[in-house]
Amino acid sequence: LATGPRQNNGIFYEIRTYDIKPAKMKEFLEMVNKYLHFRTAHSELVGFWYSELGAMNKVFHIWKYDNFAHRTAVRHAIANDKDWQGKFISVALPLVEKQHNEVAYLVPWCQLGKPSKEGGVYEWVTFHMKPGGPALWGEAFRAAISAHINTGYTKLIGVFHTEYGLLNTVHVLWWNESPDHRAAGRHSAHEDARVVAAVRDSVRFLESQENVLLIPLQCSPLK
Repeated sequence: LATGPRQNNGIFYEIRTYDIKPAKMKEFLEMVNKYLHFRTAHSELVGFWYSELGAMNKVFHIWKYDNFAHRTAVRHAIANDKDWQGKFISVALPLVEKQHNEVAYLVPWCQLGKPSKEGGVYEWVTFHMKPGGPALWGEAFRAAISAHINTGYTKLIGVFHTEYGLLNTVHVLWWNESPDHRAAGRHSAHEDARVVAAVRDSVRFLESQENVLLIPLQCSPLK
């Protein structure tokens, strides 16, 4: 019931979320910026962020794979990469309290986007939908996202639907010029009858929602 319409290829995205020990966050981020090039030599990084609002001491990173065989080959390669293992993994792992990963596909009506310019902020919105998959709630969810896009206050980067992890979950990644720009846009959207109507229809299928404001790292492709 979790799977549904998706892109017509094998490409998927691994979404990794790490909880970092509070006293070690600065050290962890410095290490990522310094050594991540060893990891990105093996596969494509979409983005790397740390949480600013909505969650504390978390980092989010998204990796793109052509298929599961590709991921298996990459995992084997990084396990044998002495620079990555010795300079980063061996030192960074003691700084991490918890790791979580998911496999997700872009929904078929969304292409991975880019921000209008560098220097903004990202918002990671997680929707836990009622069981049944896109056959049940897909059209209403798309209408709600489209209504937000059409207001012009925010930039859609990607919509990801989980395949492994907590099922019937959709992650939406937005970009805004600043937190204040986002706040102003939200205010406008809440007064837009088109947005209100679309959201009212989609929330019938919603179990819960979580919003996290993210700041991109210097090494992140999406800045």
